Amino acid sequence: MPTPKQGPRLASSPAHERLMLANMATSLFQHGRIVTTLPKAKRLRPLAERLISFAKRGDLHSRRRVLRVIRNKSVVHVLFTQIAEQMKQREGGYTRIVKIAPRRGDTAPQAIIELVTEPVSPKKAVVKEAEAATKVAAKEEAAE
Repeated sequence: MPTPKQGPRLASSPAHERLMLANMATSLFQHGRIVTTLPKAKRLRPLAERLISFAKRGDLHSRRRVLRVIRNKSVVHVLFTQIAEQMKQREGGYTRIVKIAPRRGDTAPQAIIELVTEPVSPKKAVVKEAEAATKVAAKEEAAE
């Protein structure tokens, strides 16, 4: 059994925190963005990105692993068909957290967590290719 995370949790127990994060991930994939407190958004991000990585694989085992967390089959279908297709070119960073004004009642720090739907800019791909070409050229010159 894994050792529990040190420090306070978002909810009263680890099971409640796990269920709360699963519900927030379901809402995120349904609506594309949710408004929540900043600590909850920071805890949701790794879970949501791991679920999207499973969806990008697209095989049966990945679908069953996602269904362990997200119990709504229609949301899982949207995740595997639409969201995974949007994120196909992206290697990571599927979500974005934007801080907003504090909540009015208790001044808790609020944030918007949303899926990044913009296409990956080709400029970054060209830069990676140029860096790879310079490395190859440097190795050739060192060999001569």
